[in-house]
This record gives sequence, structure tokens and C-alpha cells, in this order.
Amino acid sequence: MPLTHTVGSITVTALLDGAGPFFQPREEAFPGATDAQWREADRRDPDAVGPDGGWWLPFRAFALRAGDGPVTLVDAGIGPADALATSWAPVPGRLPAELTAAGIDPADVRTVVLTHLHSDHVGWAGPLFGNADHLVQRAELDALELFHPDLPARLLGPLRAAGRLRVLDGETRLTPGVRVLSTPGHTPGHQSVLVEHGEDRLLVTGDLLVHSIQLVDPSLPYAHEEDAPRARASRESTLRTLSPVLLATPHLPTPFTPHPAGGWGGKGEGAVGGSRPPLPG
Repeated sequence: MPLTHTVGSITVTALLDGAGPFFQPREEAFPGATDAQWREADRRDPDAVGPDGGWWLPFRAFALRAGDGPVTLVDAGIGPADALATSWAPVPGRLPAELTAAGIDPADVRTVVLTHLHSDHVGWAGPLFGNADHLVQRAELDALELFHPDLPARLLGPLRAAGRLRVLDGETRLTPGVRVLSTPGHTPGHQSVLVEHGEDRLLVTGDLLVHSIQLVDPSLPYAHEEDAPRARASRESTLRTLSPVLLATPHLPTPFTPHPAGGWGGKGEGAVGGSRPPLPG
């Protein structure tokens, strides 16, 4: 069964679409990291190190649901065999099977929040979730030249034609206890999703951070950020403002990671621990 964590009445389910080695050495992805920082990151997340010493990368989406109500899905994974991410990610993904294992019918997904438009976050968006509005920041749509050239024809155009593309401008409250936060930098319109109840907070991060080394030092830039200084400001300010917070991360080996480490006391399953997932298929 997929791992879950509960915040108030909302169950957050981590859905693993796939996993595999990153396409470049991790030292090139984080060129500013020191040996000491790598040692600490590996101590925290040994399963991020692949068999060849490279970066082992999971790809996840997250489902938010109160009781048996409608589902909000945050991100849509790497997708099927012909997905936009096929040139570099371990497609086909297995999100439909993960949804089934979690007891979620795709027809019950009424909202899909796309944290950003990189190909490994939009793979199953669109037809699989025919009842869902798909939420994207306006700043992201204004920067389409940064993304896969087939994205408008394959995804955005059909969503717009079906009336299923909802454009956001900054922070937006979705439901009681669930807010979209603007966290730009990785891409111009990057957004994250905050789930909160009283003092309990869980942040579905998208690519606000992509490796535990950015928890060791949040100032470290990632080579594939469009605007590294802005990404750093988003990461540092969000973590500082929300901490203590549980991070629900697409790409860390453990889907639910307390920040600061060991400093989150909420209830739930799967908050710490985990092991390297197998490749799909």
C-alpha cells in the first residue's frame, strides 16, 4: 500500500510513479556542494545513492482527500510510455496502479495541481483525470518556451478546450485547510501546496527542493533551476516560515520528511524511513 499521512481530516497519500538513476552526476546537478555536505546528505538519505554511486531519483504524485470526498492530486508523474519525459525518465510510470492500490478512482480526482510544467510532473495529466480542473500559475503559462515544445499541443490546448485549465495568480485557497503557495524560481510559476490543521503543517513541495542536500544547506543551487537566486529565496523563506513542517517530496527517497530533521511531532504513517523503490514494470 502507498504510504499516507493525516493532517486533521485530510489524508495525504504518496503515489510512486517510478524511480531510476538521474541523467547526470549529482556533483554536476549541485556544483556548489562540499564533500562534507554530501556526507551529511548521504547519512540522512542513503537510499538516494544508486548502485553506481549516482543519484537515484523517485518520481511521485500526492493525493489529498478528506474522508471519501473528492480528491486533489498534486502533480501527475512521469506518465505512460509515450509521455513527454520519455527521453530521460523511467517511463512507463505506474500511477494508475498506485491509485488503485490507494483505493482512488481517477474519476474522483476533481483537482490536479501542477506544481510546474516540467515533463516529469505532468505525465498523466489530462485524459486520465477527465473530471478534474488542472491548476497552473499564470507565470508558468507565460514562460512556455522553457518547457517541452509539445506541451501546448499535447496537454494545455486540450485542457483549455475542455474548460479544464484553471489559471492561478499567486496564493490560492483550494479547500478548508489546503492552500496553493507561490514558490517561484525552479520555474517562473512554480507552486507548492500547504495542508494545515492547527499547528500541524504538511507542504507538498514540488521541486522547491529536489535532494536532501538542500535540507543540509537550503542555499545550495540546483543546476536545473531557471532562476537560482529566486529559487533559493523561495526555498529559504518557505522553510523558515513554515518550520516545523512535514515535507511531502516528489524526489527524496522518503516521501514524508520532517523539517527540521526530527523536529516534527505530527501523527501519521511513513513519516520517516523507507527504502529505494524498484524501477517500474
